[in-house]
Amino acid sequence: MIARKFWVLALGILMIGFSSSVTAEVPEIGQKAPDFRLSTPDGHPVRLSEFTAKGTVVLVVLRGFPGYQCPYCQKQVHDFLLNGDKFAAAGAEVLLVYPGPPADLDQHAKEFLAKQNPLPANVHLVVDPDYAFTNQYGLRWDAPHETAYPSTFLIDGQGAVFFRKVSREHGDRTTAADVLGELERDKAAHAH
Repeated sequence: MIARKFWVLALGILMIGFSSSVTAEVPEIGQKAPDFRLSTPDGHPVRLSEFTAKGTVVLVVLRGFPGYQCPYCQKQVHDFLLNGDKFAAAGAEVLLVYPGPPADLDQHAKEFLAKQNPLPANVHLVVDPDYAFTNQYGLRWDAPHETAYPSTFLIDGQGAVFFRKVSREHGDRTTAADVLGELERDKAAHAH
């Protein structure tokens, strides 16, 4: 009996160790985007599935706060905000994910958007203070002074990914024009 309990315990420890070493895969085109729930810097909960139920979601994963405000992120978000009305006209909600260490992340996110307030009604910033989302999507950039690989996903009303770009460097970001072009192509493809 004791030997059996030992083997059950040993197997349980092995399974826990194995499951924690398995990293999530970045969602592929055609796959369902894993649902997640994050909060705005002011604490309002946001769930991906609530947005996809309304239509297309532009999911932009920023570097967030790797110890400073990323100038590439600021430039990219500014571009998206300038084109907020075009995203609205395309029926798309823009969801910006701001990851980073939990200490003061809400405050850092507010500082990041200080010059951008108020946000257009269809643009939402959420924080990922414990990297739950970042890890779930396989985007954790686990290096000193890094948080997440800058990425963009377009997700349709059924929750399927129809465009993705993951950058393994600071630059090389999608632009608003890139994303608006993809939204237009997707709309044309579904019109036939």
